[in-house]
Amino acid sequence: MTRDTGSQDKEGAFADLDHAPLTHWLVNNAPHGGEIQSLAKFPGGQSNPTYRLRFGGEDYVLRRKPFGKILPSAHAVEREFRLISALHPLGLPVAKPYALCEDEAVIGAPFYIMGMVEGRTFWDGTLPDCAKEERRPIYLALVDALAQLHAVDPAEAGLSDYGAPGNYFERQVGRWTKQYRASQTDDLPEVEQLIEFLPATVPEQERTSIIHGDYRIDNLIYAQGAPEVRAILDWELSTLGDPLADFTYLAMNWALPRTGRNAQLGGLDLEELGIPSVEEITQRYCKATGRSSVPDMNWYFAYNLFRLVGILQGIKKRIIDGNASSENAQAKAAMVEPLARQALAFAKKAGA
Repeated sequence: MTRDTGSQDKEGAFADLDHAPLTHWLVNNAPHGGEIQSLAKFPGGQSNPTYRLRFGGEDYVLRRKPFGKILPSAHAVEREFRLISALHPLGLPVAKPYALCEDEAVIGAPFYIMGMVEGRTFWDGTLPDCAKEERRPIYLALVDALAQLHAVDPAEAGLSDYGAPGNYFERQVGRWTKQYRASQTDDLPEVEQLIEFLPATVPEQERTSIIHGDYRIDNLIYAQGAPEVRAILDWELSTLGDPLADFTYLAMNWALPRTGRNAQLGGLDLEELGIPSVEEITQRYCKATGRSSVPDMNWYFAYNLFRLVGILQGIKKRIIDGNASSENAQAKAAMVEPLARQALAFAKKAGA
C-alpha cells in the first residue's frame, strides 16, 4: 500500500511511536532484519492511523489502533489482518500481510504490517488529472473489483465466521444506533426519525458476501498508467453481509451533490467528463454478479448515510475526549448534522 505521505523529518516521524521496542519487534517478525530508516504517518484518515515504514531496506505499511479509549468493537486491526491474510492468497487485490502484533506494550496499541503497493490513488472522483478516455475504464475497474470481492466464497476463504448470521442491515442498523448512542453529544431530530424508520423497514437479504464496508474510489490503489486495481485499502468495516451494502454505498456517490474535492458526482455532466452513469455501473455490476437488477436504492442510501453519521459522531466524541487522529477531524465532525438531514431526505423518498 502507498499514499502520499508528505514531508516529515525523522524526529517528527517518531513523535507518536517509540521506535526502540518497535525495532525489536520488527527484527523478530519482518521478513528481513535491520533497523528503521524512516517512519512517517500518512495524512488524513479518522479510523486506524497508518504509517509508511522503511525497515531493513524494505518498504512496509504499519497500521495501528488509535491510542486512548475507543468504542467497543471499533478499530479492529486484528480483523483487518485476518481478512487480508485470507484474501491475498486468492488473488484479490490487497496488500501482502506480514505480521500482527496484539501486544500493546510494543507501541501502545495493537498493529500489523503489510506490504507497500505502489500506484495511484484518486482523491477526486472527477479524475481531473486523467484524460477523458481514461476515466470510464478506471470506473469500470472499480466496479469489477467489487464484483470480484463479492464472488469470493467466505467458507473457501476461511471466513465463514467473519460476520454474525441473520439479516445484515437489521444487524447494522442496531449496531450503528448503539455506536451513535455511545458517542452522542447532541439531540438531533433527524437521527431520531432514522432510528425509528430504518429498523422497521429493513429489506430482505438474498445473498451473503464478504463486504468491504467503505468501498469508494479513494480507497483503492490503481496501477500507474493502467485502469487496473492493485489494492483495496481500509478494511476496518469489513464483515459478512448483504453485498448490496457495498454496491449502494458506491452508487450513492452518483446521488450526492458535489461539495468539493471528493468522490461525489451528483449534478455533474458525466457524459462530458467521460464517467459512466449510475445506470451503467449498475448494469455492469449486475452482469458480473448474476443479478437481473438492484432494488430501489433510496432506503439503502438512507441507511448508508445513517451509518456515516454514526462514524462521524464517533470522531466528534473523540475530539471532545482529545483523541482525534488527524487535523481534519473537526471538519468531519461538522458533517454529522448535514448528513443526518440528507439521510432523512432519502428515507422520505423510501416512504418514511
